[in-house]
Amino acid sequence: MALCGGVGAMALPSELIVHIFSFLSDRDKLRASAVCSRWRECLFYPALWTELKLRIGGGGCNGSEDTSKLEFLMRKFGSFVRELQLELAPVEGNVSPLNNDPSSARMEQPLGPDGDQQHSERWREAMATFLDQVLCVCTSIRNNRNLQKLSLYGDTFMLQQEGLLDNSILHQIHQGDKKINEIQQLFMELLSNSRQLRWLSCSFMLGLVTPCSLACLSNPSAETLQHLSLLDHQHGPLIPPSELDRLSNIHSLALEFSDFTSELCGLLASPRRTPLHRLALLLNGAALEFKQLEGTPTEDDWKALIRASANLRVYIMALEVDSSELLRVLKPSLPLERLHLDSYGTMVSDAILELIAQQYNKTLTHFLLLRDGPDFPDLSINRNEDPLVMLAWRCTQLAVLVVHGESGVGRSLIDHTGGRRC
Repeated sequence: MALCGGVGAMALPSELIVHIFSFLSDRDKLRASAVCSRWRECLFYPALWTELKLRIGGGGCNGSEDTSKLEFLMRKFGSFVRELQLELAPVEGNVSPLNNDPSSARMEQPLGPDGDQQHSERWREAMATFLDQVLCVCTSIRNNRNLQKLSLYGDTFMLQQEGLLDNSILHQIHQGDKKINEIQQLFMELLSNSRQLRWLSCSFMLGLVTPCSLACLSNPSAETLQHLSLLDHQHGPLIPPSELDRLSNIHSLALEFSDFTSELCGLLASPRRTPLHRLALLLNGAALEFKQLEGTPTEDDWKALIRASANLRVYIMALEVDSSELLRVLKPSLPLERLHLDSYGTMVSDAILELIAQQYNKTLTHFLLLRDGPDFPDLSINRNEDPLVMLAWRCTQLAVLVVHGESGVGRSLIDHTGGRRC
């Protein structure tokens, strides 16, 4: 950038400055813009910022500062950016409302009266910051007709609660109920104004998406949409059958297992649709109390779906789910490619591991078994055959195996997985 220090830096035409900017990284663009006002004016030219990836804090002492930065960026880019990815970083300490079940917070030591008050105050600050930040984003992009990809990912520790988000929770935050209603309306307005959405992902965003949201999606975006991911256990089914029927070109779909009904599976199996390539299902044990598994696809439903989508691969993530519930959903015809089992208070039984090894030996490529509890269960107690070893041996396509918090993982498992470079 030696030219910038010369006399002619300010005399360059804006087209040339924008062309120079196009070869620079985002950080170098900012450095170059410090040369003079002429270059700063060209910094935010729409063609230079077609994609924006942001990761901001979900609360704490820097919440207001992060919100100010976000407001500046959204004011500059929100009206024209084509791809926006926003991730809210986890709140330090994983704060949650005090009226939750303590076991769900994964806290080892109980809080005293002073600690309770500080904990509650930090939670209110984090939630207020979250609402302000989401409100800022939705306000800035609601009229953006160039938007092609929108990915919003919230803080799972702060937002996944042991129950529905009701007014008693929102009343703890200043104008909380008013802000969440405004956010929901802005999101529906965004969907209505969109014209070329290809990717829509909204996960753990505190009731941002409602069962009525997809009905607002414009017809042009309904035709272009290829990836849809809606994960939020605060509401009922977020993808009504009538709306899924409109989305005939979906290649990739992610939703909660409880919301994936037999009717939805039948719609996806229609020969009039584009074949489905990827299906991601979240099974949240904390939500099963009020979102039951009745009505989920049967064995025949899965067979019909596979006939229509021969290359379909399924990814299941189960959080704190009993083995009995897993047995209900792991159907033999399910083309399972990736399975992530994460628990704190529940244990994965040998029967589940044996079932996985038998049913998905030709399709399973990724298996993650994570346990954060204080006691490490030994999966190979009084057994001649370690179930994990047998799983690694039988699943011939297994490429990734992650085991955390389980004892009894011996040399034989390492030998079996290492032989296949797993």
